[in-house]
Amino acid sequence: MSSSETMSVEEQLAAGQAEDGIVRAADGTPLKARLAKALRREKLRSFLMISPLLLFIVLSFLMPIGDMLLRSVENKIVQNTLPTVVQELERWDPASEELPDEATFAALATDLKIAVKERIHTRLGSRLNYEQSGFSGLFRSTGRAVRKMEEGPYKEQFIKADADWGKLQTWVVLHSFKAPYTAGYFLNAVDAENTVDGVQMKAENERIYIQLFIRTMWMSLAITFMCLLLGYPVAYLLAHLPARTSNMLMILVLLPFWTSLLVRTSAWKVLLQGQGVINDLLVWVGFVDDADRLVLINNQTGTIIAMTHILLPFMILPLYSVMKTISPTYVRAAKSMGANDWTSFWKVYFPQSVPGIGAGAILVFILAIGYYITPALVGGTSGIFISNRIAFHISTSLNWGLAAALGAILLVLVLLLFYVYDKIVGIDNVKLG
Repeated sequence: MSSSETMSVEEQLAAGQAEDGIVRAADGTPLKARLAKALRREKLRSFLMISPLLLFIVLSFLMPIGDMLLRSVENKIVQNTLPTVVQELERWDPASEELPDEATFAALATDLKIAVKERIHTRLGSRLNYEQSGFSGLFRSTGRAVRKMEEGPYKEQFIKADADWGKLQTWVVLHSFKAPYTAGYFLNAVDAENTVDGVQMKAENERIYIQLFIRTMWMSLAITFMCLLLGYPVAYLLAHLPARTSNMLMILVLLPFWTSLLVRTSAWKVLLQGQGVINDLLVWVGFVDDADRLVLINNQTGTIIAMTHILLPFMILPLYSVMKTISPTYVRAAKSMGANDWTSFWKVYFPQSVPGIGAGAILVFILAIGYYITPALVGGTSGIFISNRIAFHISTSLNWGLAAALGAILLVLVLLLFYVYDKIVGIDNVKLG
């Protein structure tokens, strides 16, 4: 082909450029703008494809967490029910160890009459009763008495209606929780309280939540370790057996998923009780005396045993999926170079199964700290988790603020453990196969 019939590279580039040096498409549009428009269109298409999943995560995950965090600090009920009292308490100093003046009591009478008319004074009593017992009865009795009160002075009339209005601690509580947002729920969640002298820990016999947090963490770790100890050999066996045998045994691993959690937990109550199957077997074999049977239920032992059985498949499945991808030629190569069975397993095979251990451990631990049905049925008073108290405050005591604070602290602890795990092991090393 002659040079007159062909164009040089420079001529081809110049053909796509205008006099201003900008590369353009065939229709004269700048090529850079066309590419940017195409990229925007592609990003929009990708966003629309993931938008249903994103919406689901926002509605079912992020918004509930946000609502939980808001409830753990929200405290607008005092300000909404006793607005005038809140303004008067701004002038009062609890450290003076004197009751508020007559103007505060007059404001209390005005606000309470309105609250009684709207029937919201009992809600305030219930809210403050979470902080100090007696407030619920105080507002109920005062609600009945305030209708009959004469025009001032009100201080003596309130004290006559209920002697608690003459106690400094009553007004300290009102003063502490007059703000629209409070740290009171979080203080209660760590067994502390706000007093005249500042934040202090509660009495020893009233501290329960810190102990429950510690118990939840260490028992969840113990359950995770037990699942690993029992699940690793099973997963190893499943990964190295012939496919037909492995599939049959895998059905046995998955079988608990087809049985109700409540049924499985109830079965453990029958097995673990003093006159249960396990104790009868141990007595028959001669391991324990009939008069000295093991206490395996209504304690931490029962919770660990039952939850290990329930969560064991969640450890086996990630381990199995990772072990199936490990080529047996690595172990054979190690043995051909003189390594014995233990050395070839520990130095060659086990490190390759660590990602499965990480995935199974995270899965079991996260499920364990949130369980409350199984600990409630087999754990008694010493084997329950913090999740049992959260469920109690949500469904029984209706103290949703404290339940939200406990849930928020538990969330922070889990995120902290994730951070430590990432620094030690690395989240990138977690695999499911």
